[in-house]
Amino acid sequence: MNKATKTLLTIIVILLITALAFYPRLKPLLFAKEEKTKTEGSKSAAQTDPKGGSTKPAGGGGKGGPAPVEIMVVKDQDLEDKILSTGTIIPNEEVEIRSEIAGRATAINFKEGDFASKGQILVRLNDDELQAQIQKMGYQKKLAEVNEERQKKLLEKEAISQRDYDVSITNLNSIKADIENLKAQIAKTVIRAPFNGRTGLRYISNGSYISPATRITVLTSQIPAKIDFSIPAKYASMVRKGAKVVFTVEGGEQQHTGTVYAVESKIDPNTRTLTLRATSPNMDGSLIPGSFAKVEVVLSSKKGAIVVPTEAVVPDAQGHKVFVVRNHKSEPVKVEIGTRLDRTIEIIKGLNTGDTLITSGVMQVKPGGEIDIRN
Repeated sequence: MNKATKTLLTIIVILLITALAFYPRLKPLLFAKEEKTKTEGSKSAAQTDPKGGSTKPAGGGGKGGPAPVEIMVVKDQDLEDKILSTGTIIPNEEVEIRSEIAGRATAINFKEGDFASKGQILVRLNDDELQAQIQKMGYQKKLAEVNEERQKKLLEKEAISQRDYDVSITNLNSIKADIENLKAQIAKTVIRAPFNGRTGLRYISNGSYISPATRITVLTSQIPAKIDFSIPAKYASMVRKGAKVVFTVEGGEQQHTGTVYAVESKIDPNTRTLTLRATSPNMDGSLIPGSFAKVEVVLSSKKGAIVVPTEAVVPDAQGHKVFVVRNHKSEPVKVEIGTRLDRTIEIIKGLNTGDTLITSGVMQVKPGGEIDIRN
């Protein structure tokens, strides 16, 4: 590489280093000029169309035009102040059928899912040994009764002492007690339904050895059904026994009614809620225990109330106001509100039945301004 080439490369390197050093300072100036050029081009394009005419934003309701709104005619209606909650359907009565004693099942007298009446025999256990014992005790009882009768006659003739007679009568009474005990044991070999209900799945077979820990089936009474649900603590003083509830179960649209019959004695400190229990007739058996329920508790009911959508009410410094339509123009009206529900508000004062209320587009209207009714 000759001297001239080296000199040329050195100059190029120096120029690159200089350009990199000054580029950060020149960059804002270059981009600012570029943006200014684009902005001016956009403004001129917006002011003039290809034919030389002036352009305006598309769509109606431009500056000074009527505001698009939706309206409703105010009417009286019934207003219910209610609490929304969730609950669970539980059975009226439910018990796991188990045996009190151990033994072998000799007969199963129920079918899964069938109705069982109170006192109906569900399962029998083998009682051969107990029957033999009670037969033996019966013979001993007869002998003890004969002996007691003989001792009694001897005592009357003063042939024996009172102590000897007391021993014989005690022996007789002891045998009678043993017989009663055996009868109780035999009664436990017959397992009966404790109440009217429907049996569940069967967990044993004929010939199975059963202990008190063995689950035989579950007996459930579904008429009436019960609903357990909770309400916030602030409503605890408003709900009492006899309160009416309306509920629906998951997967169904039918509304069921119920009555609160029991209230928990204290508020749960963890959730700050009060648990209540209601009953529903459930005559058709459609309410299945374990189902999820949406519950409404009616606190109070008012007839002839004026209720409007929440979005129609505008808060201001003096309270609240709404806009009504009069002479095809919007007019603000000061109102007093009452009960707030999920999507509606009760109007106590300010609105009358028959007023035309603006329900949508309220933020776009002006006092005395023209409106464009869309719905």
